[in-house]
Amino acid sequence: MRKIFYLLMIISLVSCKKTPPPSPCTNCPPEVDSNNINLSILIDLSDRIDPKTNPNPTMEYFQRDTEYIKSIEKGFLNHIKSKKIITYDDQMQVFFNPEPSDPKMNEFTKELKVAFDKNTERNYFDSVDKKYSELPLNIYQSAIHDGNYVGSDIWEFFKNKVKDYCIKNDKRNILFILTDGYMYHDNTKFAEENKTSYLTTKLIKTNSLTTSNFKDIIEKNKFGFVKANDNLNNLEVIVLGINPEKGNPFEEAVIKEYWENWFKEMKIKNYQIKSADLPSNLEPIILKAIAGK
Repeated sequence: MRKIFYLLMIISLVSCKKTPPPSPCTNCPPEVDSNNINLSILIDLSDRIDPKTNPNPTMEYFQRDTEYIKSIEKGFLNHIKSKKIITYDDQMQVFFNPEPSDPKMNEFTKELKVAFDKNTERNYFDSVDKKYSELPLNIYQSAIHDGNYVGSDIWEFFKNKVKDYCIKNDKRNILFILTDGYMYHDNTKFAEENKTSYLTTKLIKTNSLTTSNFKDIIEKNKFGFVKANDNLNNLEVIVLGINPEKGNPFEEAVIKEYWENWFKEMKIKNYQIKSADLPSNLEPIILKAIAGK
């Protein structure tokens, strides 16, 4: 009996021995803190904003853009204010591609790059609000005054800059794109089979995407944007301002189909593509997107 007792004691001691903690993962990706935001705004300064070329009596498109930007800034500041100061680690910035010729633009973008951390003072909120209330309008007025609309190279931005400029591994990355949905730039105009780095109303007509079966035609002929990047699954994208030319009732849907397929191909899971609606209608959508709702 004594031998059996000792044997049971040994088994009990062995089974109670603590399991060692798992060794740390050396190759795992960094954890993303979804409560810390890295927010970027890419502005298309092509002739879509020209009130002479593309007038809108209800509200000019450059004015809509500036109001969209105010709503984006409002959503960003709402997010910051919802946090404890010790957890502040958020930033917001504005980009153009290519850069406008006016050297003042560089100064504007520097001013519009803002960051919050645990040492941020309360009056910084007012400073950011003031910058985002005044400088975006200055940017658009400067571009319109310059009148040299070189197009917007959104494709090249996604190819060469989006990962460096708009993605931080430890943050929730959100990119707003203010554009009419057309994509064109002389320096980046090419095709690979039936896919292109650009989209114009002329190309839509050439590809016979003017009827209700445009999706079938796109799928059959493999029309679309050339893929510009891979694995952008840690980037959320919201496109604001889709504004099709008149004459083709399916133009807007074709534009959105091009963008949607492009995002899916680049593994962007979370995206929205919105038309050039009045800012008061889009503000709730913008605020919800930033809040992650």
